[in-house]
Amino acid sequence: RPSRRESRNCHNDFKRGGPREQRHKEQGATADGMSASKRAASSPAQGGPSDAGSAVKRLRSASPANGMKYVVVCGGTASGLGKGITASSIAVLLKGCGWQVNMIKIDPYLNVDAGTMSPFEHGETFVLDDGGETDLDLGNYERFLNISLGKDNNITTGKIYQQVIERERKGEYLGKTVQVVPHITTAIGDWIENVASRPVKSGTNPDDEGHEADVCVIELGGTVGDIESMPFIEALRQLQYKIGRDNMFLVMVCLVPLISDEQKTKPSQHSVKELRSAGFSPDLLCCRCETELLPDVRKKIGMFAQLSPEQIISVHNVSEIYKVPLLLKSQDVAEIVANRLKMYLPKGMPDIRDWEQLCRKLDNLEKKINIAIIGKYNTGTDAYLSVTKALQHAAVSVNRKLEITWVNASSLEDGADKAEKDVAIAQLEAANGLLVPGGFGDRGTEGKVLACAYAREKKKPFLGICLGMQLAVVEFARSQCGMAGANSEEFDKSSPHPVVIFMPEGSKEVMGGTMRLGTRRTILKSKDCATAKLYGEDFVDERHRHRYEVNPKVVPELEAKGLKFVGMDETGQRMEIVELQDPSHPYFVGAQFHPELKSRVMCPSPLFVGLLRASAGQNPFDELEMPQTPRKGRRSTG
Repeated sequence: RPSRRESRNCHNDFKRGGPREQRHKEQGATADGMSASKRAASSPAQGGPSDAGSAVKRLRSASPANGMKYVVVCGGTASGLGKGITASSIAVLLKGCGWQVNMIKIDPYLNVDAGTMSPFEHGETFVLDDGGETDLDLGNYERFLNISLGKDNNITTGKIYQQVIERERKGEYLGKTVQVVPHITTAIGDWIENVASRPVKSGTNPDDEGHEADVCVIELGGTVGDIESMPFIEALRQLQYKIGRDNMFLVMVCLVPLISDEQKTKPSQHSVKELRSAGFSPDLLCCRCETELLPDVRKKIGMFAQLSPEQIISVHNVSEIYKVPLLLKSQDVAEIVANRLKMYLPKGMPDIRDWEQLCRKLDNLEKKINIAIIGKYNTGTDAYLSVTKALQHAAVSVNRKLEITWVNASSLEDGADKAEKDVAIAQLEAANGLLVPGGFGDRGTEGKVLACAYAREKKKPFLGICLGMQLAVVEFARSQCGMAGANSEEFDKSSPHPVVIFMPEGSKEVMGGTMRLGTRRTILKSKDCATAKLYGEDFVDERHRHRYEVNPKVVPELEAKGLKFVGMDETGQRMEIVELQDPSHPYFVGAQFHPELKSRVMCPSPLFVGLLRASAGQNPFDELEMPQTPRKGRRSTG
């Protein structure tokens, strides 16, 4: 294998060179916020091709050995300010400049991963190709950049301490007293450098070999000043010292609240002060605010932070999160980062025309479509974040403005309050399509079963995911096959008809990391099934997260009554996809896997597109504007 430097010399997608000319303050900026003269100043002073396919420019001699540049995004004042969206949007701009981007999320909690955390407290668990159960921000990274990450791209305190303690037990520290500094901080820095240097897979193709990254964007979870974050901040400070100040760019996301119609700067000032006390000074402040940051407020914050007003970025509320990259582009964020890191910025970059086109389309959507999600974690939508994003991606592809109705599954059950039940049934009636997502535990499951029955009987377009697919099978077994009391072993171990059973290889003692996780191949039995028409393939590669599966012993009886299992795993024993064989029903599909996890902004999930098309009264299998099959990743500007 050629050395990293030899590979980099052959890499024709990236161009950067020596220090650029000083950034000029210009007037007469164009619509995207940058003047023509400022664009010219962003290129090297002497010659050099400006297209994204020219040869690699020479890195300055002070670059680290692997040539990696780092952009660190941290937060102050409060959590939930949108660090993940900010980090993803900055990465979009960097990728739009022609650079390959890797991403890392640091979560300071002691859990080894997010697999055992409550969706009420932490939101959804996002599953990666390699089976990693991670923070939902990794889903944002993948959706924004159209890349596929691995479990090591999510660092937690639990993982770091586990690694260090295992080394200590093996005697690798040679009798030293193991301490937070230097052993924990060194382990964090080594982990970051190791993961940053790994190839990044493009698209959603599990067979993609990936591309070496030029820039690694790191999001530090929590807020600066938290006790649990201190080792990570110190590790990043040590890493900056090791690689050189010009190879790390620090972004701080802070809050500028609006109180009595006045934008208050004190929270941002205190955030910067706290960061400085940890040995860091920010290179850019992204100020979260309700309305655009006023010029005087920019100057005031900049004076305290020792930054120019151009380095104080207004990240005010926008109608769609997909407009944040455009918002940052209009304030020259890519140029500021490139200038500070001494990276060559090609003329006319960043090129994010795909995002601009997407946002124009979002603004012009008029016809609405309503999808009812029958769930049990409806307090806060983060528990189903990937599902809602996949629905939005698919809605845009069918030219509809998405409206989601949250139906509490428990409200549909017998014994529920009559008024609540009437409202829930009315919500099902008003919806254009129904979706039953995954979940764990028996609360609300009978309500989900009733929702499956409603979709089947009333001819409502339906998509069941994981548990939703299993409960659709339970409902069909009860109503159409005469299996009274049919159920899943997860909810009724004494059921006379266990149509869903515990997987033999699963563990009932250890909860974390013991499910069937990650990307698995599903073989489609027929090219005429709805799934094959949507994917355009005779197999699909999608991500899984489950402990229970459909009992293969009941499959013949279910299929005889019209519920066809059209997709199986490679052994032919595990049921993966089910479809209702009813010509009068517009769309009734259930999947054991989670198709939402591979849906992308520019490349929606085929099963979700089928649901939205059927819900919009369109032909679900219309080949016009077919979505990209998840197995065939594509490179995109964004």
